[in-house]
Amino acid sequence: MEATESEWQPQVRAQAREQASASGGMMVRVVAHFGFTASRSFDDGRVRHVTTAISPTYAKQIFQLQDAGATGEDLYPIVAKAITESYLTDWGSQCDGLVAHFTDVQSIDFEF
Repeated sequence: MEATESEWQPQVRAQAREQASASGGMMVRVVAHFGFTASRSFDDGRVRHVTTAISPTYAKQIFQLQDAGATGEDLYPIVAKAITESYLTDWGSQCDGLVAHFTDVQSIDFEF
């Protein structure tokens, strides 16, 4: 008997989520207002289009929040931390102490 899409699709999605959480991470695309604080300075901020890979640690936290029924707004703080780590500080190798302020989200998409 052939498996139908309704039977295999959830399994494929679960496997992809597991891989993203364990080792692969995922991509996030965001259009939002970003401002920054770092070492006694503050950037006034502006709308930015950011596409970046985020670590499996953050992917796992995002999935856990989604599974618990979190809204998009509930995800913003963790996504801001993930973007700060991967995109803004180049995985912690630059701009020590930088914090991204992430508001007025126009769109956010995850790809794994």
